[in-house]
Amino acid sequence: MMFDKTRDFLVKLGLPSGDAFDLPSSEKRFADGASYRIEVPTINTAKAMRALVETADKNGVVINRVDETYGAFRHTASEINEYRSIARDWGLEVNLSVGPRAPYDTGATVQTSQGIRIGYRLRGMEQIVRAIEDVKRVVDLGIRGILVYDEGLLWVLNEMRQAGELPSELHFKVSAHCGHANPAALRVLVKNGADSINPVRDLQLPMIAALRQAVDVPLDVHTDNPPASGGFIRVYEAPEMVRIAAPIHLKTGNSAIGAHGSLTSEADGMRMATAATITVEMVEKYFPEATQTKRGSEDLAIPV
Repeated sequence: MMFDKTRDFLVKLGLPSGDAFDLPSSEKRFADGASYRIEVPTINTAKAMRALVETADKNGVVINRVDETYGAFRHTASEINEYRSIARDWGLEVNLSVGPRAPYDTGATVQTSQGIRIGYRLRGMEQIVRAIEDVKRVVDLGIRGILVYDEGLLWVLNEMRQAGELPSELHFKVSAHCGHANPAALRVLVKNGADSINPVRDLQLPMIAALRQAVDVPLDVHTDNPPASGGFIRVYEAPEMVRIAAPIHLKTGNSAIGAHGSLTSEADGMRMATAATITVEMVEKYFPEATQTKRGSEDLAIPV
């Protein structure tokens, strides 16, 4: 193999020597022993969340986690409490996203062709302060899952968690909008406090398998996407994703909407439940040994 000396050094660092083209099975699991969970992102209204879980339940499918991506500071306390109530009633995690972010800021760069390089990262220290306040607000309302878009903010929040300024049971999920796509980057995120990581959406199976070799935290991998994020649908790859990358959140449902920041309706929630049902059907058919976390598992970051 070429580049042997470099590859050997990477292995000494605890990284894979390259992408895992042999697609080895992962023996890692969630704390409850399950290999996968179902996560539905872009649940940007509580009405959509309720429609999602009720429709999925009728289909015999368990939703383990939902992600709000509109921005916590764009929801009233009343609606955040509704998210919290639904999550508690149905025994699932809810991640609320940090509101302050580049597209909402006054800076112009994110609006240009160069903006994709910024993603949703924060501009300036005052935005860090505001982002921390946004996290404190939803924590005070009982939320225990935070969707983070900035690596620096992740580090600060983890320091606050370790210092007792934020609850010890608070979970930090790193968004795909941070743009991380290799094992070394994921190792850095874990050191900075990430509890689960969403790599970029278009990684191929050998790349995903290599990520799993580098870190133990759950990987959050898209099985489908809205047109604005590429529009791909990978449900036939979902069983292999579970086999090679457990513990894994299969992120499903986004293909039912137009874009990441959409204000989702009840009808959207129902269509997302259908997408989640198809994903579960694929896993159960082609990888029946896989196990999904049950509703209300003790290690879920369910709101208090």
